[in-house]
Amino acid sequence: MPLRLAFMGTPEFAVPALQVLLRSGHEVVAVYTQAPKPKGRGHQVQPSPVHQVAAQAGVPVFTPKTLRDAAEQEKFAALNLDLAIVAAYGLILPKPILDAPRAGCVNLHGSLLPRWRGAAPIQRAIEAGDTHTGICLMAMEEGLDTGGVFAHTVLPITPQTTAATLHDAMAAAGATLLADHLEALAARKLPCIAQPIEGVTYAKKLEKAESLIDWADPAVVLERRLRAFTPWPGLQFTLGGEQIKLLQAEVVTQSGPPGTLLDDQFTIACGEGALRLTLVQRPGRSAVAGAACLRGLSITPGTMLAA
Repeated sequence: MPLRLAFMGTPEFAVPALQVLLRSGHEVVAVYTQAPKPKGRGHQVQPSPVHQVAAQAGVPVFTPKTLRDAAEQEKFAALNLDLAIVAAYGLILPKPILDAPRAGCVNLHGSLLPRWRGAAPIQRAIEAGDTHTGICLMAMEEGLDTGGVFAHTVLPITPQTTAATLHDAMAAAGATLLADHLEALAARKLPCIAQPIEGVTYAKKLEKAESLIDWADPAVVLERRLRAFTPWPGLQFTLGGEQIKLLQAEVVTQSGPPGTLLDDQFTIACGEGALRLTLVQRPGRSAVAGAACLRGLSITPGTMLAA
């Protein structure tokens, strides 16, 4: 007999998992997602990526502002679910929601728990210099990412990994993980391993203010942060009265007072080492090689940069 499933997710990250459920042969009776929001330059209201996929598949879509309302909880319970799958939904699930499906609610979380619980595990893993991360299929409970883990997949973090590339790899890996274990989850035949007490870290939410470069930081830290903050919030600095976006950079062995322009290749001294800015973007212009941008600014070595 086909399972009765609900999916709860919002961004592009969650779409591959939803597509797995739609192809599974089971019945996706409802999709929960964040309400449509203004996006783009025109600020036109657009449904979330998950909303769009669900609507195209003819699945009923619900966009409540909260699930703490008793009426919403009753509506969810009335779905008579076997299992609910959650991936980057964006709303807290209170206990009546967690307890409603027969096999509970399971979540795809983008780290190897208990490392990087919280809002931005992909970005914080890169920023911290982790050499690997992964995605977990975990039981949901009232604590923040504290539930036991059913299964996981390990993913490498290389010197070329950005938040954008890791996001896509993790979304694909999570969908495969879900496809491999869906039947066992619903039948409650998959062991759930409690998270260890040791090794807990928290991935705090990204803030726009983190995009401002402090040249007193080590070059290796700034380079990791650049990859972690690609595509958002990015990194930027002020030069010649302009706010310039840093798009690509490499660590080099030169040194000097932090914030000093060292050469005509756009190499900037940091707290430790130096960062060569290989791709930058001035306001209202296309991205160009760092050296070419520097020639256009007519800035000479020895100039001090502000954040």
